[in-house]
Amino acid sequence: MSKVVRVAVIGYGGMGGWHTKRLQEIPGVVELAGVYDILPERNAAAEANGIKAYPSLEALLADDTVDAVTVAIPNDQHKPVCIQAMEAGKLVISEKPVTLCTADLEEMIAAANRCGVCFTVHQNRRWDEDFRIAKAIYESDKMGRIFSIESRVHGSRGIPGDWRNTKAQGGGMVLDWGVHLLDQMNMMMGKMPVSVYATLSNVTNEEVDDGFTAVFMFDNGVKFTVEVGTSNFINLPRWYILGLNGSAVIEDWDINGKIVVATSDEEHDAVPIVTAAGLTKTMAPRTPETIREYPLERIDSDIHDYYRNIAAVVNGEAEPIVTHDQQRELMRLMEAIFESAEKNQVVYF
Repeated sequence: MSKVVRVAVIGYGGMGGWHTKRLQEIPGVVELAGVYDILPERNAAAEANGIKAYPSLEALLADDTVDAVTVAIPNDQHKPVCIQAMEAGKLVISEKPVTLCTADLEEMIAAANRCGVCFTVHQNRRWDEDFRIAKAIYESDKMGRIFSIESRVHGSRGIPGDWRNTKAQGGGMVLDWGVHLLDQMNMMMGKMPVSVYATLSNVTNEEVDDGFTAVFMFDNGVKFTVEVGTSNFINLPRWYILGLNGSAVIEDWDINGKIVVATSDEEHDAVPIVTAAGLTKTMAPRTPETIREYPLERIDSDIHDYYRNIAAVVNGEAEPIVTHDQQRELMRLMEAIFESAEKNQVVYF
């Protein structure tokens, strides 16, 4: 019988608190051992919520009943704390982004290999329903060959006023939201792109990017646009997908949207329309007889599957869902975005 895996969380901020809640929602699989944060008030808040707070990081890592640790602290601290946990013999889960550069990632992987422990990353947006629907559309033949995919996350509040707006601590939207969208792109496409051209925005922050647009080209002809914006008071669709015979839109995380597909009836199509300054047949909307509209098909998704996988790994029943090679690819993609934006040129992989 598989044992219940005990997980401790390092960091009790926004994501650390999120992890503690998820860990308490699947009893019999995992168990929350406790937390540690460098801020005393956060440890006090954990205890007020009925969670054990360790007096120090060393005390947490010395607890032999802890099988795994989740590291949910500022990005620049992931490497040293993760390696310290590996050296204590723990399975280590790093929040995303795993670290700030490929060289640091390779050090972390080498440490895991040296210590003989599992090291993985929390890529939770793989369980977003909008992504899973978009992936299913791409993998289907309903719209014919897909040639363009646009994935966007827009907001209007700028960068949070904490470490996320400082370069030294790994702030900026490429490392914050970009890593999520790039991971989704990799999961959808199943391979690395051929090239990327990217631009960064610095509307509200001069030190780090507060948004970016990256256009990736794949060897099967797909153009995949990834965009994050934090000064958008009107949001563009979360997903916009074009195929030879149709289009799909997923407007938001509430899964508003539709799929529109051309039918074989073309005889009533292309009725010219009059615009304010002329006539157009090319851009005339299709008539109802020539298209068919479908609702988006909902897909069940359970974020708890991430920690179910961790428990299975500890019990020797599975391999980690998030692999080292996937993290290597993500770091290469993010570094290429920065390189392309800095040089104002296409970067090839």
